[in-house]
Amino acid sequence: MRRMIFYCLMSISILLAMMLASCSSSAMSTPDTTIPETTTEANMSIQLTSEAFAHEKPIPAQYACIGSDISPSLTWSEPPAGTQSFALIMDDPDAPVGTWVHWVLFNIPASSRGLTEAIPSEGTLSDGSMHGKNSSGNQGYNGPCPPSGTHRYFFKLYALDEMLGLSSGADKGELLKAMEGHILAQGQLMGTFSK
Repeated sequence: MRRMIFYCLMSISILLAMMLASCSSSAMSTPDTTIPETTTEANMSIQLTSEAFAHEKPIPAQYACIGSDISPSLTWSEPPAGTQSFALIMDDPDAPVGTWVHWVLFNIPASSRGLTEAIPSEGTLSDGSMHGKNSSGNQGYNGPCPPSGTHRYFFKLYALDEMLGLSSGADKGELLKAMEGHILAQGQLMGTFSK
């Protein structure tokens, strides 16, 4: 009887030891999802601001279709070393027909740290920057003009490691494709608007 109890206890001990070993090995193989972003990734952002409006605040009417429909001034922080040009996309993801592109501008000189108010709509600007095509089919800035409600407008700036070989009039899709593998850093500013 004692021998049976001994063997039972031994079997239970062995089973417990195996279960503990299994648990610890699976815990060790589970990836740690709480690891923070690396410092390299954290330093890859550009701060994009505007004198016209603050982040997540209303865009004044003068920059919309009910006003003068001119582009707001933008300013950005120092880009990383190796930046050869900037590209800018402004779009509205709340449009009823899907994301509406309001502004595409690329090959902005690497020396630039902002854009003045009321950028002309010419295909190629005096500094070599080129306008792409917006969802209205035009080149240049196309201000907020939501059919109803309050929409969000995202200004997205990209620091690139090259000048792009696109012609003026390229659309957002063509720009995104051309930028693949060349984005060094980016920044974003969002404003809202309702009529």
